[in-house]
Amino acid sequence: MSPSFTILVADDNPVNLALMATTLRKEGYRIVTANSGKEARHLADTEPPDLILLDIRMPGESGFDVIKHFKSDARTAAIPVIFLTAVTDVKSKIEGFSLGAVDYITKPFHPKEVSARVSLHLKLSIATNSLINSQAEKLRQLTEAQASFLITPEQEPGARFGVHYLALHEAGGDFYDVLHISDDIYGYFIADFSGHDISTGYLTSSVKGLLKQNCTQIYTPMESMNLINGVLVEILPAEKYLTACYARLNRRKGLMDIVFSGHPPVCYVPQKGPPRLVGADGDPMGMFQSALFGLTTLTVSKGDRVYIYTDGLVESPSSKKIWHSETAKMLEACDRARSAPIGRAPRVVSEHLCPNRESQEDDMVILALEI
Repeated sequence: MSPSFTILVADDNPVNLALMATTLRKEGYRIVTANSGKEARHLADTEPPDLILLDIRMPGESGFDVIKHFKSDARTAAIPVIFLTAVTDVKSKIEGFSLGAVDYITKPFHPKEVSARVSLHLKLSIATNSLINSQAEKLRQLTEAQASFLITPEQEPGARFGVHYLALHEAGGDFYDVLHISDDIYGYFIADFSGHDISTGYLTSSVKGLLKQNCTQIYTPMESMNLINGVLVEILPAEKYLTACYARLNRRKGLMDIVFSGHPPVCYVPQKGPPRLVGADGDPMGMFQSALFGLTTLTVSKGDRVYIYTDGLVESPSSKKIWHSETAKMLEACDRARSAPIGRAPRVVSEHLCPNRESQEDDMVILALEI
């Protein structure tokens, strides 16, 4: 049996209320009635209907007062509201529409008009909800697909890393990957795409494929990034680019080469000694075929740590302001995380720098690796 639609009718005039209820019951709708604004609020809060017919002129609480309550409550905000009124002045209609009403039925009403308007707005509501659900499902699938691209520490225990990833939107603009190049060589890559639209989610799979193909022993880290950049220039839309940091660790040699492409510095925390920021200037990837990237090399020892992160951790996009001094909180946060296991360390740093998640303005990724 098909589900019956529930309609709440609120009117302080018992004759109008009975006529409206009888008309709609004949059409097969389930009707709930209220003779005051207060009762209408209670009924809608208790069992949200599919549509509400609401009289404007009621004692105590007017229809305008009641619809404000409905639209401020997540449980009832999306329910279409049709006003019942003998008022025909434009000012009242504009106020009703501005408060969220979808239509008006003017008294005295004709049963066929009531049925037609109710049917129309139920159809529109169904279509809107179907579109929202469809889009939500697509975004959910995209989020799951994007998450599946992101490697976890459990998948590559030899890389000895931890990561903390927070996406601002369903399709995050930040991306990271960890590459097992050989028994003693690992690559760690973090990137920040411009924009946070759905296309960004699909681009991450392209970058992941390029990393796997070009980050091998036969290429230096700089050569790898130049090869990847050449492809990105060809495939990225004109407005798209990415900042990136690629660190390649050779544990046997005790060396880490780091390529910077318009990306924030890394925080190097030696086991013995104070932390320091290490960076180099470089062009973003995907903009110029002849891009110039920065390169630095660290001599590292067992127990040292390196933190690579995106600018969402340290910068406010709205004000273009650096939140944390390069010589103060960032270093302090990484120093505090010394005693934390490597898997937990990125979260410790993130929570120290950004304790208030409600103020998050951008995606953020922080990856910690241990020599």
